[in-house]
Amino acid sequence: MRNRTLALALAATLLAAACAPDEPPPDDAGTEAREIHDRVLTIDSHDDIPGTFGTADYNACNAMDRQVDVPAMREGGLDVAFFIVYVGQGPRTPEGNENALEQALRKFEGIRAMAEEQCPDQIEIAYRADDVQRIRDSGKLVSVIGIENGYPIGNDISLIERFHELGGRYMTLAHTSHNDIADSSNPAEPEHGGLSAFGEQVVTEMNRVGMMVDVSHVSKDAALHAMRVSRSPVIASHSSTRAVADHVRNMDDETLLALQQNGGVIQIVAFDGYVKVQPASRSEELDTLGNEFGIPGGRGGRGAIAALPDSVRVEYERRRDEIMARYPGATVADFVDHIDHAVRLIGIDHVGISSDFDGGGGVTGWDDAAETFNVTVELLSRGYSEEEIAKLWGQNLLRVWRDVERIAGEIQAGA
Repeated sequence: MRNRTLALALAATLLAAACAPDEPPPDDAGTEAREIHDRVLTIDSHDDIPGTFGTADYNACNAMDRQVDVPAMREGGLDVAFFIVYVGQGPRTPEGNENALEQALRKFEGIRAMAEEQCPDQIEIAYRADDVQRIRDSGKLVSVIGIENGYPIGNDISLIERFHELGGRYMTLAHTSHNDIADSSNPAEPEHGGLSAFGEQVVTEMNRVGMMVDVSHVSKDAALHAMRVSRSPVIASHSSTRAVADHVRNMDDETLLALQQNGGVIQIVAFDGYVKVQPASRSEELDTLGNEFGIPGGRGGRGAIAALPDSVRVEYERRRDEIMARYPGATVADFVDHIDHAVRLIGIDHVGISSDFDGGGGVTGWDDAAETFNVTVELLSRGYSEEEIAKLWGQNLLRVWRDVERIAGEIQAGA
């Protein structure tokens, strides 16, 4: 997957597909895409990490059996990765909140250790929007910290400022279950009808400290509620469009238009199941196979699959590939269809790019950081200019980040 020859071959295929059947792609098409990709700042706003990240057991400065690490970022020309402090929803009790906080703090520490101890000569953490270009200009890669799920703050509003001091620059209000802040998109039955009263306080405090409010994963009512409460523009750090793929995790047109009015940005996500909705039979077959091998639905991640004994893993992968061949997955072209829809609906200034790598993300053609160039190839083949590609790859998100910083300064100054 990290073979440069294969990546370039796919890029050539994408370029050829964009041309008329009797019109071969121009000789300099690949060169133009490469030059644009090298010039623009590329940001992936959502990359998950394991709990061992930054420890002696997990050094992402080296090639790992994951989708994002420093060598893969270099190979694919991915300049910036938002590494994610994710804690799954657990019991909403004092003990559950305490355990979630401990898990979150370990991930904060792991990201810091990676950048400051394991390879400080290769990657650096950005704490302000203007840090991103400065670090890139120094020749280093850039790490930014995002938080997925507000659950670790429990009921303690002061933890928002603490997480911001640790480097957290956005926080997803909820994940795959309702929490004390907001309703999730799953389950469908609401608890708060949007944000809770505490959730309104959380959004206001995030505005004050300068942390971006992330409405991915939350219910439609919660997303719209957050936009009404937030003085700063909000983001959807990893979501796609419901008009193209009718999945509960995607944003419908009404929500996208509200996001435009809010001044925010949707980071379209290359998560196969959100990009292309498959029939239920596919999931059923994968679930059956995964349960047989102790990997429910095959969603246990690459690490779980790699941990299988060699002969067992080969048999699992053979049978999984047979299922996948019957239900072709999403491709880079399918992914960019979502970008196209969002751009047509809300404008080029409100759309960005994310992968959800190592959290289930990836499509054929962009299945790890080393294949990042293929996204630029597809965008160029559809007629996006270099300026537009730069906006999609990061300038829009940086604009929101700067707005959030500016508004936080105004709030703190009493304006």
